[in-house]
Amino acid sequence: MSHTKLSKKNLFHAARRSVVLGCSALAIGLGLPGAVQAQHALDNVMKAKEIKIAIPTDFPPYGFVGPDLKPQGLDVDMANYIGQKMGVNVELVVVTSANRIPYLQTKRADLVISTLGKNPERMAVIDFTSAYSPYFQAVFGPKSMSIKSFADLAGKSISLTRGALEDTELSKVAPEKADIKRFEDNNATVSAYTSGQVNLVATGVSVAENMMQRTPQMETEFKLLLKDSPNFVGLAKGEDALRNKVNEIIAAGIVSGDINKMSEKWLKRPSGELPK
Repeated sequence: MSHTKLSKKNLFHAARRSVVLGCSALAIGLGLPGAVQAQHALDNVMKAKEIKIAIPTDFPPYGFVGPDLKPQGLDVDMANYIGQKMGVNVELVVVTSANRIPYLQTKRADLVISTLGKNPERMAVIDFTSAYSPYFQAVFGPKSMSIKSFADLAGKSISLTRGALEDTELSKVAPEKADIKRFEDNNATVSAYTSGQVNLVATGVSVAENMMQRTPQMETEFKLLLKDSPNFVGLAKGEDALRNKVNEIIAAGIVSGDINKMSEKWLKRPSGELPK
């Protein structure tokens, strides 16, 4: 009698286990929230002794093609830095803003280091490490002009692009006597500054870097920060071991000053306090 009861009990648990496993498999196949998937990115990287890192080549100073036709910039330096600290070779994979996340999802890249900001929509499909660099909107102007605070903008003319983030942010802090001149696109905004129509320009760091590369004689420099929008390293969902490893490298780089050196080199400003 006891043998019969035990058999029925085992049969019940076996059937229940089959249902649970079947539901789990269905959840994985459908990509439902909570689906448990085996993630081995870090193991695969260490075994192959190579990591594939997606970077930009059309977005100076973060990523662009140098005179030697090789990628360079802050994001490129960061990619090589991570590879060096992991003790593996780095394969740089060129991406655009449109395909950088799909490259992670299709495993064409292990990491994306490409001026990637964090927002709820992206967090739903990929994971992020701690921030590794600032991205920012700021006021830029000639080295010869002393601008230490927003109060110093009184009596100065500043070009910016109408409706852009820098328009919103500068409008909050500019003194009444600042002469804000709004233009319809970035080209017109920059042209107003480089042609001497205005004293200063408010724009994003990438636009400013392009401008400064083209007009070195103007000796333009960073003056005042308007808004920080830091960059994060992106990686596939659930790759916690790889994310933790990269976070260790970033944290150590902040303590050693290496992260700040990259920011000073490419952005001409300190990295500041970066979010985790």
